Amino acid sequence: MERMTDKQKILIVDDSEMNRSILADMLGGEYEILEAENGIEGLAMLRKHAGEISLVLLDIVMPELDGFGMLTEMNRNHWIEDVPVIMISAERGSSHVERAFEMGITDFISRPFDALIVHRRVVNTILLYAKQKKLVALAAEQIYEKERRSSLMIDILSHIVEFRNGESGMHVRHVHTLTETLLTALMRKTDKYGLTSQDISVISTASALHDIGKIAIPEEILNKPGRFTDEEFAIMKTHSMIGAEMLEALPDDYRDEPLVKAAYQICRWHHERWDGRGYPDGLKGDEIPISAQIVALADVYDALTSERVYKPAFSHEKAIEMILKGECGTFNPLVMECLGGCADEILLELGSDTTQRQSQREMQSVARELHKHEELTASERTLELLEHERMKYSFFAAMSEEIQFEFTVQPPMVTLTAWGAEKLGLEEIIMDPASNGRVKELIGEDNWRGLSDALHGTTPGHPVVTFDCLLNYGGSPRWTRIVARATWSSDEPPRYTGAIGKAIDIHDSRLKLDNLERMATHDAMTGLLNHATAKKRVMERLADRPDGKFALVILDLDHFKQANDTYGHMCGDRVLIHLAGKLRQSIRGGDIAARVGGDEFLLFLEYGGELDPIVSRIYSSISGSMFEDFPICLSMGIAPTDVVGTDYDALFHAADQALYKVKRSGRGRYAFYDESMRDMLSVISPIEGSSDAGEESGGEKGESEP
Repeated sequence: MERMTDKQKILIVDDSEMNRSILADMLGGEYEILEAENGIEGLAMLRKHAGEISLVLLDIVMPELDGFGMLTEMNRNHWIEDVPVIMISAERGSSHVERAFEMGITDFISRPFDALIVHRRVVNTILLYAKQKKLVALAAEQIYEKERRSSLMIDILSHIVEFRNGESGMHVRHVHTLTETLLTALMRKTDKYGLTSQDISVISTASALHDIGKIAIPEEILNKPGRFTDEEFAIMKTHSMIGAEMLEALPDDYRDEPLVKAAYQICRWHHERWDGRGYPDGLKGDEIPISAQIVALADVYDALTSERVYKPAFSHEKAIEMILKGECGTFNPLVMECLGGCADEILLELGSDTTQRQSQREMQSVARELHKHEELTASERTLELLEHERMKYSFFAAMSEEIQFEFTVQPPMVTLTAWGAEKLGLEEIIMDPASNGRVKELIGEDNWRGLSDALHGTTPGHPVVTFDCLLNYGGSPRWTRIVARATWSSDEPPRYTGAIGKAIDIHDSRLKLDNLERMATHDAMTGLLNHATAKKRVMERLADRPDGKFALVILDLDHFKQANDTYGHMCGDRVLIHLAGKLRQSIRGGDIAARVGGDEFLLFLEYGGELDPIVSRIYSSISGSMFEDFPICLSMGIAPTDVVGTDYDALFHAADQALYKVKRSGRGRYAFYDESMRDMLSVISPIEGSSDAGEESGGEKGESEP
């Protein structure tokens, strides 16, 4: 038999009976409607039906207490966090709308009412809040279970140590409870240490490991019933450093965990004292981390109130008195004040069987969960299992630093996982993302449009899109790969309805890949293209535009060998880097510059009119200048495609022949290839005339003397 459920309640707060009646007619078939004439009555309804109201439809202008006044009270009582509010009004001024959203409303509906819009927004808002509450509950359940298991494992490890120490096993639990109580009191007293609830949880859990170093202390010393000799005490004191070293020896992935960092501080320094008379490092005052200070005090208190092989137990009152009088070493005055202020609370926490109470609470919680599951329908149970899987996948996504998202076209909405929302600095649910300023700043309009077009361009048979773009993480653009699967309706024809996917930070790997690519395509010294890459790009340009007017230029530095011989090779390197910079400045955006090898460089130029003015400008801008004490003098050979053709090797050799003619005739000039140079290559020795030979010889090419 299907379980009967009550209708969800919607509270309509409006001074107009007509408006309330219209809204009630629109929604009454699906929801139970509650009505109020003003903000005062609305607040009374919220108190009366606490936890039952799923949505409030709230007018702005009302007598007694207006909509803004009611929102103020809802914020003060934190009701706005659990009950969504849709503002309804004929007031459309941006100031009213902006103020309402700042006070926590979820949506805004203008009068006169459109039944379809009202119904859609009400349904969407209630569903979103219901989903959010379920996700919060599931997350809380998983976090509780994870923390319980982590605490159990730490307790087991700690109890192994305590068992060797011959103690009751309650010491670890008592130190945990005392640490939590003292830290909470300290956080209430001062913000000096910037403690948060998360810090308290981490430090309290880590306190269980404070004595793990004792596992390495010989048992005859650890359990000696009398006083230690100086030598024995020296051995006993090593347990703090041993514990710290055990934690420091953990793999790198673990050492960066907050729990391990806190445990390291506690293990190493929980025997330091405020006056600097502790061990192992003799830290003084707030040089001692606050985590170690608190655990030190908790450790001393429990040692006083527990029976040990060398002493009876003191009463709670006596232990507090001894600590406050300084009989057990000096402690932080602020922490001492906290101890005195929460002495009664400590007695209450440790004076009864805390373990039993905790066990009873856990059993009651389990019983409630079992009862809840028994009441679920099959569909609800399926939904919960799906949500469990979603939460589990979200956990693994956070571990792999993938940002998951879900996008729906109608209503236009993006849903992010909690980890992803925190990473991007966004809300988990973003309505109308295309008009959201923060989303535009993060993604950029071009990227949003590009991704949207790519998803719209998919088909049900090929729904997956991979899209690389720069996302603005906290003001810093980072390369990100978005992998998304478009969702399509089952209609005929199918409709694009949205997408689910993930965003992966590939910035570091992209930079490494770009760097490797640059290293493979560019000359390491000058940053220009290397010869192989330049040849490939020139050939591509020639193939794409066989009828274009191009010229290949080969140039080298005259008397460059003298720069190396006179000033040293480091100076020679600086000359080459300087020349490369001048070449970059001299060519245009579509031209190509490369280092062939040694002091020889290559240019590939495109021209429309006359070639000579272009070459003359480049030559004049570089040749004849000085770099440090070395005069820059160039020899250049130019091979135009309208003379030589578009074969790269023919162009290169023609330009090389023209360069050789310049060098044979005295250097310091440039020359264009012509037919008279056709047979020059046959009389040039491989070392003198071949640019390839210059590269093969390695290092600096030097001069090609006649």
